[in-house]
Amino acid sequence: MEKIWLKSYPAGMPAEIDPRAYGSLKEMLEKSCARFRDRPAFSNMGATLSYGRLDALSRAFGAYLQAAGLARGERVALMMPNLLQYPVTLFGALRAGMTVVNVNPLYTARELGHQLEDSGATLIVVLENFAHTVQQALERVKLPQVVVTRVGDLLPFPAGPVASFVVKHLKRMVPHWRIPQAIGLPRALALGRRPLADVPVGADDIAFLQYTGGTTGVPRGAVLTHGNMVANVEQTAAWVARNLDEGAETIVTALPLFHVFALTANLLTFLKLGARNLLITNPRDIPGFVKELKKTPFSAITGVNTLYKALLDAPAPGGGDVVHVDVAGDSYLEHVLERGQPGADFRDLAPVQLAGGDQQLAFAEPDAGGDRLGAEGRKERRDDAPVLQRAEHRDV
Repeated sequence: MEKIWLKSYPAGMPAEIDPRAYGSLKEMLEKSCARFRDRPAFSNMGATLSYGRLDALSRAFGAYLQAAGLARGERVALMMPNLLQYPVTLFGALRAGMTVVNVNPLYTARELGHQLEDSGATLIVVLENFAHTVQQALERVKLPQVVVTRVGDLLPFPAGPVASFVVKHLKRMVPHWRIPQAIGLPRALALGRRPLADVPVGADDIAFLQYTGGTTGVPRGAVLTHGNMVANVEQTAAWVARNLDEGAETIVTALPLFHVFALTANLLTFLKLGARNLLITNPRDIPGFVKELKKTPFSAITGVNTLYKALLDAPAPGGGDVVHVDVAGDSYLEHVLERGQPGADFRDLAPVQLAGGDQQLAFAEPDAGGDRLGAEGRKERRDDAPVLQRAEHRDV
């Protein structure tokens, strides 16, 4: 078959990717942690985890899972917004050879119960704000082990305890819950201060049971192997890495990591590139979000139309530019450029939409001149190569 879409590829874009670039996500993580050990990996609420610290904490959580009796291939559910705890527990589970089941923290007890039962999860890590939902789900579902984390568990002292106290006692965002078998995440990490048994993980092993939205029926788990995810990361990196410097970038991650788009495009792809993920826990808090953007230089952001509109309509704190960005996402950027939004400096943007969703990833064309939108296309979800259709450039 003639691959006619290759004629639309920009100069320097490979026709194919190597889906075996890494044997697994475990290998990709460990190589990035070794290569970028002293670089920042994740930032949230004023705290930052380096790649070295991510390595140590995820290793400890993986060792805890093994010590708790979980075997290779067992399902570990994660139910939390974007916090430092997410990558730590995610990679801990993957390094221990287990399968991650991402759970929307806004699920009802019935929805949560279905997903836990259907996936066969044996352990869940949940932010205490949603522990009451887990308690209610346990009335109908057997779940042997529960790890509960507070919002400030991985923040430094005194910021961590203060944040947890404010969320629970002042903002009253933690409904009462009682789960006898629950253990706190700090305790789990302490128990994991032991060697992590090396578990062989290959391309055909299941990395995620990623559940659908359930718009046409009950949510169903899509099986995503390590090979699937490595191929998708290589596809995305082949496109965006042309414009980025390894170990020197920051991507704003406001879209939820429990969704496969941010999981792939933000967390995994930029981890491979040694970048920092700036995690936004509550993107609906637009004033707080804008403050984060104001004080944190960044080179990439992903989002949806409503998020961009809210950001652009928000007044800049103290005046001046709200956003200066070289990489962004979503079709709303086209309207941003057309509007000439004051306070927003978008340069040489080229959006690419991943098929099957509203979210988009866009990036700067390195050889482009002037302010324009270009190289718009759709990326097909397949593993042999990124497939793009180039749209006409337009001056704005």
